Amino acid sequence: MDRAFARRTVLKGGLAAGLGLTLPVRALAQDAVATGASASPLTPYERRVLDVAAAQVQRVGDKVWRSDLVGIADFAQPSWKPRLHFANLEAGTVRSFLLAHGKGSDPQHSGWLQSFSKVPGSEATSRGAYLTCEWYKGKYGTSIRLVGLDSDNSTALERAIVMHPAWYVDQAMIEKWGKLGRSEGCFAMSNESFNEALWHLSGGRLLFADRIGEA
Repeated sequence: MDRAFARRTVLKGGLAAGLGLTLPVRALAQDAVATGASASPLTPYERRVLDVAAAQVQRVGDKVWRSDLVGIADFAQPSWKPRLHFANLEAGTVRSFLLAHGKGSDPQHSGWLQSFSKVPGSEATSRGAYLTCEWYKGKYGTSIRLVGLDSDNSTALERAIVMHPAWYVDQAMIEKWGKLGRSEGCFAMSNESFNEALWHLSGGRLLFADRIGEA
């Protein structure tokens, strides 16, 4: 499929549909609790995550539709640490979740991302900014389409790089193997946590992936 046509289709059609979805009452209630609760003092690392989120929102500008919350995937961290951060720029808070990386980025399955790639068939994670689009039903159930906004991840739509839940992203995997399983390049979260992405990160927000730093 022509990538430019696919991009226009997602942005003009699917994203508009995704933005029109009615969120569950529970999601709205949790959002109210999250923004209304008194925040604990931020660590220096959490402050850096918020700074990166704010800088990336400013960089991509009107390429995203909503800038209240940004997903930051910090692949400087190993897979046994929560490294997908939801940076709420309005509330000044950070929430963190487990996240798998692609097989092609860690061929020896060390638990550490070794390299990024956007090459089709590489099964690797790509760095850069992504626009989160609509929900759809896929191999792993309800998933979130992504559009790459940078040259380093411009093939995301072609490669079907998405956010999805996966059985191999679970604390039990860490307890047994010391690390998570690997995806085929997608941003895979635990089954228990993925609803957080559906409720709070989908619908035209920014997901940014790179090596951020030490926690």
